[in-house]
Amino acid sequence: MNIERIDLNLLVYLDVLLRERNVTRAASYLGITQPAMSNGLRRLRELFDDPLLVRTSEGMTPTERALELQPVVRSALAAIEREVQPRRIYHPGEATRVFRIMASDYAESTLFPAVLSRLREEAPGVVLDILNPSDVSYLNVEQGKVDMVINRFDSMPQSFHQATVWQDSFSCLLARDNPIARSFDLESYLAAPHVWVSKTGMGVGVGVDPSAVQSLGWVDEALARLGRKRNITVFTRHYQVAVLLAEQKHLVVTVPSRLAGTLRSGATVIVKTPPFDIPPFELKMAWSSLLQRNPGHQWLRRLILEVAREIAGSTSP
Repeated sequence: MNIERIDLNLLVYLDVLLRERNVTRAASYLGITQPAMSNGLRRLRELFDDPLLVRTSEGMTPTERALELQPVVRSALAAIEREVQPRRIYHPGEATRVFRIMASDYAESTLFPAVLSRLREEAPGVVLDILNPSDVSYLNVEQGKVDMVINRFDSMPQSFHQATVWQDSFSCLLARDNPIARSFDLESYLAAPHVWVSKTGMGVGVGVDPSAVQSLGWVDEALARLGRKRNITVFTRHYQVAVLLAEQKHLVVTVPSRLAGTLRSGATVIVKTPPFDIPPFELKMAWSSLLQRNPGHQWLRRLILEVAREIAGSTSP
């Protein structure tokens, strides 16, 4: 096959068709008519001597050949997009851009108030659309539909760029009138009922199996290494809900220390150091290679990391 005889626009068509798996949506995305997209699909089938997309009961399904081509085509187009992007100076004060960021409510509570203060000063026209982890898939990030994700991650696609926002440790929250507040040790900690809270990574969550200690996260893994297990009576994916539940007289809540530090002094909840060692964790920021060299995106990443360093320098995890 002579590449000089190939219409490279067809690769753009193929990329969008394999992503949308629908001729009408692909045509709408590219701003062309449905007949033009159907003609493009016909030419692609002739070019690769393969149906590429086959109509099934579940819609348009890619063939094995199409699935082989998809990462190759996406990588080639991403490289071209990066190189043809104009090199220009970004002026944040003139920007009117919406940045879509997936973040847990832990990151929202501890990081974003200071980020918003900086944005008001440097880029008042910039808008943040903060999404929940369950709103976003890895594919959304890979395609650049979500600008970045900020959370704790057990694993991440190798194609993503990433940076560490900060490290954090853990603290325990108890109501001031909790019976164990004055004698807080490992035995009283284990005897108390606990609130489990976590939302690591992204995507729609599934129910927790309380007996699967190895999948419950940092706190329970640390206890498992001691041969111990806590009594979890509530499972939640929202840190702010966990903080509110800590006001109940008998509950113990173990959360990241920077979140615990946002509580006002004199509140109904007190902060205690865990009575056993829990290794620190890293809050990560990740983004698609498609946005790696985007000037506006580079500016926002720098701003977030600068703010995070300021917060980390003024507080101890």
